[in-house]
Amino acid sequence: MTMQKYPLATSNRRHFLRATGISMALPLLESLGGRVFAQNAAVGSLAGQAVNAERPMRMVCIGNLLGFYPPAFFPTKTGADYELPESVEALKPHQKDFTLYSGLDHGIKGGHFAMSSFLSGVKTSDAKGKPEGNITVDQRAAETLGGATRFPSLTLGSESGIHGGCLMSWTRSGTRVPPISTPRELFQKLFITEDAKSLAASMDRLDVKGSILDAVNGDAKSLQRHLGQRDKEKLDEYFTSIRDVEKQIELRRKWASVPKPDPRMQEPKNRDFVSDLPVMYDLIALALQTDSTRIATLEIGGDFEAAAFGLSGGYHSLSHHGQREEAIKGLIRMERYQVEQFAKFLAKLKSIEDGAGTLLDHSMVLFGSGMGNANSHTNNNLPLILAGGGLKHGEHKAYPAKGEGRQMLCNLYLSMLQRFGAEVDSFGTSTGTLTGLA
Repeated sequence: MTMQKYPLATSNRRHFLRATGISMALPLLESLGGRVFAQNAAVGSLAGQAVNAERPMRMVCIGNLLGFYPPAFFPTKTGADYELPESVEALKPHQKDFTLYSGLDHGIKGGHFAMSSFLSGVKTSDAKGKPEGNITVDQRAAETLGGATRFPSLTLGSESGIHGGCLMSWTRSGTRVPPISTPRELFQKLFITEDAKSLAASMDRLDVKGSILDAVNGDAKSLQRHLGQRDKEKLDEYFTSIRDVEKQIELRRKWASVPKPDPRMQEPKNRDFVSDLPVMYDLIALALQTDSTRIATLEIGGDFEAAAFGLSGGYHSLSHHGQREEAIKGLIRMERYQVEQFAKFLAKLKSIEDGAGTLLDHSMVLFGSGMGNANSHTNNNLPLILAGGGLKHGEHKAYPAKGEGRQMLCNLYLSMLQRFGAEVDSFGTSTGTLTGLA
């Protein structure tokens, strides 16, 4: 496509990259005096493929929006043979398959505003000064896969609630990955193959998008000689966003003509988030089993309504229980349900053969929250469980909150990334890999 060049118009408040019939807005560039926002997409760079022995390693991260009532989550005894408290006792059949952690967090404050840091260790407001922004552990792992799976990662959750939507997953360019919010939408994405006519239309759309990016990318590069250093850095961020979109288009084009697997189940109907949670877990298991993806995140919150349990006041208000006994009982009831579904998910993964082991043997499954205690709006001592992944489990590991032996939660994430196959020596606020992880 031939580029049509336009002179810089520094008096204009809005500036664009232009090609024949194409106009794409530039980010804020002080040298040009304009401000618009670039649209980003999440895929990331290519860095090889992770394999655990003969089977690939998977990663699933499940986050709770409002944390857990600490006395009903954390055991009083450390090491092996500990008693599981009320909220997590449904996990007893799997106690040898997971490790429960206490004392791990990101060392940050902010209450609900720090929730978006759960899988990154970096608040969105602090991402600008970080080498990798606030990229989350799932997206960092996805960067190692290239086009090995149809979906580099799946992000599931609600688009409603106190935060206005799922905040679990973020790209290195600081963009929130929007979630798939219903089981029917997830099922169709995973298993419904387009007919020939729809497929041809999709390919045409991809070709058009690719042409647009080729055009504006060339025009954007021509601007660099007119910009100051600060604006060159901003434009480089913009190029990163364009490259992300290009990689996403390339991946979609690669898989467009590949038939999707047969799930051997009927398309589910959408009900409510509480009722749909078991179905979402089943679909994640199917996605891993069919190698449609090797990475998934699920945020529980938003539409997780207290009314589904016959409770009044709402999930958020129950989390701010003020030590009221009835509110605590209601909160624990909701937490127990979440853990029961997680326990069933672990059982499902254990029941699926995967090479010489099971799907759980080859899947690291993280369960927890970026909120330590919603009642007091604290983000320290986060509730965390890591299951599977071929690791040695069966203990409650407690780390000191400060001083000698202090461990950052990102140390665990760094360990997970390395086990996944990512060639990294740091992540977020890590100070090294997590001690005691085998």
